[in-house]
Amino acid sequence: MHYASTEDTITAISTPPGEGGIGIVRVSGPDAFVIARAIFVSSKGRTPDKGKQRVFHGHVHDASGRTLDEILLHVMPAPHSYTAEDVVEFNGHGGMVPLNAILEETLRHGARLARPGEFTLRAFLNGRMDLTRAEAVIDLIQAQTRRALSAANSVAEGALSETLYELREILADSLARIEAAVDFPEDDLPELIDHALIQRLQDANKQMKTLLETAETGILLREGVGLAIVGRPNVGKSSLFNALLRDTRAIVSEEAGTTRDRIEETASLGGIPVRLMDTAGMREAQNIVEAQGVQLARDAARQARYILFVVDGSASETDEDRRIAAELRDLGTPVLLIRNKIDLRKGSPLPQEHGFTAPQFALVCDVSAKTGEGLHRLEKELSQLLIGSGSLESHTPMLSRTHQRDSMRRAQACVARMLLDMHISPELLALELREALDALGEITGETTSESLLDRIFSAFCIGK
Repeated sequence: MHYASTEDTITAISTPPGEGGIGIVRVSGPDAFVIARAIFVSSKGRTPDKGKQRVFHGHVHDASGRTLDEILLHVMPAPHSYTAEDVVEFNGHGGMVPLNAILEETLRHGARLARPGEFTLRAFLNGRMDLTRAEAVIDLIQAQTRRALSAANSVAEGALSETLYELREILADSLARIEAAVDFPEDDLPELIDHALIQRLQDANKQMKTLLETAETGILLREGVGLAIVGRPNVGKSSLFNALLRDTRAIVSEEAGTTRDRIEETASLGGIPVRLMDTAGMREAQNIVEAQGVQLARDAARQARYILFVVDGSASETDEDRRIAAELRDLGTPVLLIRNKIDLRKGSPLPQEHGFTAPQFALVCDVSAKTGEGLHRLEKELSQLLIGSGSLESHTPMLSRTHQRDSMRRAQACVARMLLDMHISPELLALELREALDALGEITGETTSESLLDRIFSAFCIGK
């Protein structure tokens, strides 16, 4: 996939498939207004142009003059548009037939179908936004919680860009001073590599470390995390699943082996999107179908970030519980012990001989999925476990992608190596700074490879 040219005109349906009140066909490029004038007829006889009027009412006609749809035409001349190019948007009725008919007409008049994310890519290539803001666009679209939305908005508004450009300015200024020391070693110049320069580099190094510490939380907010609910049959796994979702999503029955398949739903825990996986009871299967369900449970446990191991908290553990605990321990995934059904204890504390109080679990929590007792504490403890020492403050500049973390890690390593020995040759110091600047440029888009741009923008939907 190659996005080098921005000289042609692109078009796509920019609203989701299906029926709705409104659907939008977007056209961007040098011929956008030409195409609009060719297929649009204003109800008041006005011609779409680059004048002051921005919205026109009328109809889209096909080659034979037949009306395809009644629309509102929005016109946005360059550079005051999303892509910084001439853009027109046909706002028609939200059905796939009228939208596809309008799309076909734009294609017939010379536009080509846009690739995934190509409108946003053009905004980036035309200087409308840097790469961090472009990536925040898809994060806004895909946000699964309010905190994830807030974090994406912060990046889209430039919080991360501002910090990165401040860092690049410090490094670029330092590089200029060091290169001057290389080029004019014998001239009567003030000391160029002085304490003030070292202090600025130390401050930059500290700021880079702070940004790196945000990456874990940023990626967590964007990608979410998988939590597998496992245990033997009839310990209340599906009841806990429903309670955490606050919805009746899984069938609950006293009959053992009710859950045969893996059920997944997304919930929010402390603002973090979590993918809850309810699984079949892990026991010696009674038939082929149940055996497949048990295997799916094992697969979910392997794929999860954390495992919620549910036991019957109203009684001591069974041999089956101990076998499952040993199997989960061998996976190497953090296991959280959830002692369910505490409402059935009838005032009696859990027996001290209960073997699952051992420090083999990342968390031990007593709950009743039936009454809700202990669920608030479980959610709070889970949130703290997921966030760790990170912060969810929306105003904090935050790295949210693996490639951003990798680039920042390389940039910080270069600066750290410099600071270890500022007395080495200025040529070597300059080399480290150039590598650090290139690494930071990969985040903002100034030095990003075409293959990485392809990978980033291909994840967008068509029409954005």
